[in-house]
Amino acid sequence: MSGIDGEAGGAPGRLAGQTVVVVGGSAGIGLETARQVRAADGELVLVARDAGRLERAADELNPLSTAAFDARDVEHLERFIGELPGQVDHVMVTAGSPAYTPIAELDLAQAAYDFGGRIAMMLAVARASREKVRAGGTLLFIGGTGGRRPALGMAVTGALTAALPALTANLALEVAPVRVNLIAAGFVDTPLSASLLGDQLDARRAELRETLPIGRVVGPEDVAALALHIMANGALTGATYDIDGGQQLVAR
Repeated sequence: MSGIDGEAGGAPGRLAGQTVVVVGGSAGIGLETARQVRAADGELVLVARDAGRLERAADELNPLSTAAFDARDVEHLERFIGELPGQVDHVMVTAGSPAYTPIAELDLAQAAYDFGGRIAMMLAVARASREKVRAGGTLLFIGGTGGRRPALGMAVTGALTAALPALTANLALEVAPVRVNLIAAGFVDTPLSASLLGDQLDARRAELRETLPIGRVVGPEDVAALALHIMANGALTGATYDIDGGQQLVAR
């Protein structure tokens, strides 16, 4: 078994001898986490939907292996994890994006897919990881904080925001001694945020710099640092960790 201890991650050598599977590892939070894993001397397995971006990430980070497929294909995802050679120490899943659609415009089949698919993704990872992740390692998922405040167009995302912490806590019991944790992020300055906001991105950044208690925008490196801490601290399981720069404390 590799050395999983109670110290925070990030420093050189902290993840030495450990292997981290990053699903969604070619951009944004996943890519930055992969970079910090390598800086901490951990090994990587990278999964992403976009083969071109995945290849560029692999050129930079020299992972043990890569796989290009859509993690929303939960049968493929479960099979992939179950067939990894040997055991790994941590699996982080950043795949998925929020759905912001007013109910009057909602496609019910799509809504069911967005909600059920996200739940199924976590269940598939947990089931495949029971024999694949070493005791004391962690399954780490990314959720959000924005859906905690009701608003127009937030029905599906709000329901997921409420459901994911409960699912995380239950899975932590189901797959113990593997640990299960959830990071709930507010606005993070990533390519996904840019694609969602379009020409409103700069205005949103400026607004957050003005209103957030931390006086700056949360970046993927902030979330990645928290992810490594959760991986390295063997006492953490079944919990949700908010990282939003104080966004929940101020008006939108």
